[in-house]
This record gives sequence, C-alpha cells and structure tokens, in this order.
Amino acid sequence: MPISEEDLKKIVTEVVRNLESSPAAPAPSSDGPVFDTVDEAVNAAEKAQPVFQDLGLEARKKIIAAMRGVSRANARRWAEMAVSETGMGRVEDKVTKNLVSADKTPGVEDLRAVAYTGDKGLALVEYAPFGVVAAITPSTNAVATIISNAIGILAAGNSVVFSPHPAAKGCVADAVRVLDKAIVSAGGPVNLITTIAKPTQEATKQLLSHPKGRMNMVTGGPAIVKVAMTAGKACKTIAAGPGNPPIVVDETAVFPDCAKEIIFGCGFDNNVLCIAEKEVIVVEAARARFLEAMRQDGRAYELTRAQMDALAKVAIPEPGREPKVNRAFIGRNPSVIAKAIGLDLSDEVRVLWGEVPNDHPFVVSEQLMPVLPVTTAKDIDAAIELARLVEWDNHHSAGLYSTNVKNMTKMGRRMACSIFVKNGCTLHGLGLGEGYASMSIGTPTGDGITKTSHFVRPLQCSVVGDFRIA
Repeated sequence: MPISEEDLKKIVTEVVRNLESSPAAPAPSSDGPVFDTVDEAVNAAEKAQPVFQDLGLEARKKIIAAMRGVSRANARRWAEMAVSETGMGRVEDKVTKNLVSADKTPGVEDLRAVAYTGDKGLALVEYAPFGVVAAITPSTNAVATIISNAIGILAAGNSVVFSPHPAAKGCVADAVRVLDKAIVSAGGPVNLITTIAKPTQEATKQLLSHPKGRMNMVTGGPAIVKVAMTAGKACKTIAAGPGNPPIVVDETAVFPDCAKEIIFGCGFDNNVLCIAEKEVIVVEAARARFLEAMRQDGRAYELTRAQMDALAKVAIPEPGREPKVNRAFIGRNPSVIAKAIGLDLSDEVRVLWGEVPNDHPFVVSEQLMPVLPVTTAKDIDAAIELARLVEWDNHHSAGLYSTNVKNMTKMGRRMACSIFVKNGCTLHGLGLGEGYASMSIGTPTGDGITKTSHFVRPLQCSVVGDFRIA
C-alpha cells in the first residue's frame, strides 16, 4: 500500500523523537558508520546495500523521509558545527542550504519506469542501483552536500561511502552518525552511509580506486576531479568541477533590483557556492545606473581600483583558469578580508566590490570569496563574449539581468551552462526558486544538476508477443 503524506509525517516525527532521546554519538570507531579504514567503510556499505535494495520502494520512501526529518531537525546545529570547524561561511546561510537540501533534493519519485508496447509485445525499462557509491565532499558546503548526496544516492537504492575534506571531518562524521540512526529507526540496515574517521589524500585516492566501489561521485575543485577521472578502474563517474559564474547586466535590466539580487547571491554564505556570482559584466549603457544601485545598498562596500589591486595580490597569488587562491580568505566575512588592506569594516557588510578592467585577477579567477569585481563591455554581444571567456568554457553557471528575451536566448545558447538564471540570483537555479536542489553540479561529466536518476542504470526487460492490450 502506498504511504500517505500523513503516514510519512508520523514516521519522521517518531524517528526524530527516538534520536533526540538517545545518548550522544560515540567517538569514531570501527563499530559504527565512522570507520578507521577505507576497506572497513566500503565493506560495511557493501554488506548493507543488497539488504536495503530488497526492502522495496515503500520501505525506501520511509527511510528517505526519516533522513529528511533528522536533517531538518539538525540543520542549525550542523550549520554551527560547520562554521566553527571550517571557519567558512555564515551560520544562517548554511541553515538555509541544509534545509533546501533536505526538502528539495529529489527522492524515489524521480525514478520513473517507461514502457513500450506494440505488435511484438512489451518492453519495460526500469532502473537498478549501482551498489556502493564513493563520494568525495568539500569543506565549503560540508553537511549540505552530505544531506543532498545521501538522499539522492540512497533513493536510487545504493549505499554510499563519504570521504570528506579533512577540514570538515567532524561535522560530516556527526551528520553520518545521525543519518545512520535515522535509517535504522525507519527500518533500514546499519551502515548504508559510512565515512572515514581520518580522511587524507591517500584515503581519498584509495576510495576512488576501490574495486568494490561501483560509482564515483566527486564534488570539489580541479585537482580532485582529475584524481577521480584517472582512478584506474571502469566505473561511472560524476564530477562536479570548477566554474567562475559571470553575471551580465544590460540596459533593459530593472534597477535597483538587479544590484540587490547580485549582492544577496554574492554574499550568501560568503560566496563558497560554486554557482554564486563571481563577477559582473555591465554594458556601457547600463553602467551608471548599475553603479548607483550598488552604492545605494548598505550591504556592499565599494573599494577603489587601487584597493581591488592590492587585495588581489594577497588573495589570488596566481590568477587564471586554475588559480592559486589564499585559503585564509575563502568563505570569510568581508570584514576579515578587508583587514588585509587596512580596512576596519562591520560584519554587516556582505560584499566588497569595485570597478576593474576586463582582465583583472578577480574577474578571470574563481575565488570563493565575497569580493565582487564589476567590469564593463561595449554592448550585449561583447558582454556575452567576455562572459564566455572568463567562465573558461566550464559551462557551469551564469546569470543575466535583462527584459530583452532575445538577449536571454543569445546568452543562453552561447554559454550553454548547467545553470542559467535570468533576473534573479543564481541560487534560484539550485532549489531556492522553482526546480530541485543539489549540492553537486556534474558539469565536467555532462550530468548537470545531479539527482536520484543519475545514480541508477537502465535495465530493459521484454515480453515477446504478449502483454499488449490496446
């Protein structure tokens, strides 16, 4: 019998109540979902996966509902843990990311069987899990990525072993323990989700090349993507790689709304999201209005050209397609970053910004900081071409503020990005607006915004001569 929405709410309420009354999670050990070695973590996940798959879809729905419930219940605690441990981002924004991941990541409903019928019978295409998925997660979106990946991977019937960035191992281990308890409380097997107590580069390489891993899921920068793509085994790989999202503003944009949206998106969680606004390209005809709108917004602090240059020297030692960035500035508050050039600002400031030339280090480099370079192009065609160049053909994310539909079409075709948002901050392309959420944008491997159907393989079953009724 299908599960009603009321039944799901009762399940989630009971699971959360059980978890809240249970004792605190123990320290990392090899008798729980947090393991000392990669082999232990993979073997435990491999043992749990067929048990989970055999439980059926209705049981899977209950388990996913329980995972969503505990993720909501722990959204703030995990946000606080992540900021405390990594030093990146803002608690309120991480709460939002955790809740969006819990509520808007697709589940079992994303798996839709397809049937073909004709005079020769029936062919049914359904979807099977891969087995054990090896998932590498970043420090920038530490727990949100765990929530989102775990829901999608398990909804597809797989188990998963997470190898987090070492800087976020504590909050990830806590999330894995809580999710594991939720799964068990909802009737699932232990260790469907596992992780490594002490993640290292060597452990990550070992996990990606492990013979029992049937699929690799990598969320991070160019270096870890290269490791995944050269893991030395034949398996499906989804790689969420770099981007440098450009935002174009033309003369038909709505002012000051465009500036307000850009400031919000750039400043959200101190710009650690890979989809976030990294540079603005404004056409000459809109320059004066855009600059005035930026200057009127108290959340943005304008830097002079000399200050932008000075900040670039310390923040981006080696600019370009694969920049070397000063990690001490990644995801930090503008007030912290501004101290590097002798400024004492309030924490109420969300974005540092300033006008720069087209080839400025802040324009051409993905830098994950709440620093927004604004540069100018002659017209919409020049702006789109510059956007394509500074995005480095990653086809990741981009934005446009315009009421000219032809300009929207022109830029959409030229950029061909996984996420292209018009007249709103880029967060609207990742679950804050319509559509679904995901913390892994698989652009390098052509997957786009990942969801449940990315973690399964199609199986075709045919009945010859029968089962066609019409």
